[in-house]
Amino acid sequence: QYLTPKEALELRGNKYSKVLLEGILVPWLREHNTIYFKGRQVPFSEGNILSAVQALDNIPLEGLILTNEKIFDLLSLGKSLQQSIDGDIKSFTLNYIDWVNPQNNVYHVTEEFGVERTGSHQTRRPDIVLFVNGIPMGVIECKSPDIKDPIGEAVSQHIRNQKEDEIPKLFLYSQILLALSKNEAKYATTGTAAKFWAVWREQTDDFDEKVKHTIDKPLTPEQIERMNYTGQWIVRENTEEYLVDNRQITAQDKALVSLCDPKRFLEITYKFLLFDAGTRKIARYQQYFVVKKIMHRINKQNAEGNRTGGVVWHTQGSGKSLTLSLIHISEPTRPY
Repeated sequence: QYLTPKEALELRGNKYSKVLLEGILVPWLREHNTIYFKGRQVPFSEGNILSAVQALDNIPLEGLILTNEKIFDLLSLGKSLQQSIDGDIKSFTLNYIDWVNPQNNVYHVTEEFGVERTGSHQTRRPDIVLFVNGIPMGVIECKSPDIKDPIGEAVSQHIRNQKEDEIPKLFLYSQILLALSKNEAKYATTGTAAKFWAVWREQTDDFDEKVKHTIDKPLTPEQIERMNYTGQWIVRENTEEYLVDNRQITAQDKALVSLCDPKRFLEITYKFLLFDAGTRKIARYQQYFVVKKIMHRINKQNAEGNRTGGVVWHTQGSGKSLTLSLIHISEPTRPY
């Protein structure tokens, strides 16, 4: 669901220093978290709901990656909170995201998301921010294909904005970052150096058909009106180019459909991102697809009840260790 910049600002208390859309997060936490106790369903107290928000909002900055990791732990594991039920005080886990059922979460997108710089009232405005339950988990920078090295410019802007005197608070929550131009696209995660930004490629035969179906889906009059809220189109003056049927598929389209589909976005965040010796790493597309194939092979048995083996061929320096780590965290031993 699209939010105008004005709506996004109102949902964070009209404060550019905040990045959580508490107006979305609080109702979601209230509606989607229940305590099961002695055969009863009990809601979390309002005090515990607010404590969960404060736990997510008030983590002190101890370096970008370390703090990002602490926030990811909260997002993936939930927050343990004590609550008294009939005089019996116990700890219960409140979850910020439903990782198993993507349809149970709410997804929002806004443009020109102003964030106050550290120690200043000046703001930076990332082009597009993606929210899951009001939490800013995706950041996109878009550049015109008419400038020199548009993807390099977009990546550079991402890296600048993560610096300590810029808007690091936004990137404490970010999981997937995208640098887009019409005919180019690269992705990364928080803290990724410029040389490691990568291109994503799909491995299915019907992917272009899926992209085509997505871009040909017409906008409703209400959606068009919302995007035209100031008389300045989200796609600038070239609305016909973007809204016309049967336009050509671009690299930008493919990256958005591949990485920003809610189910895929949550899957990559939960199972294909990890922290390694102070660095955050995101899987390349080859690693993503091979881990999925490995897990399918491991979980499949033949008619005799046996698993069949297989071989994964990696070249030197292609990330065997990371692939092995991703296989480990893809096992069904995590909270969900």
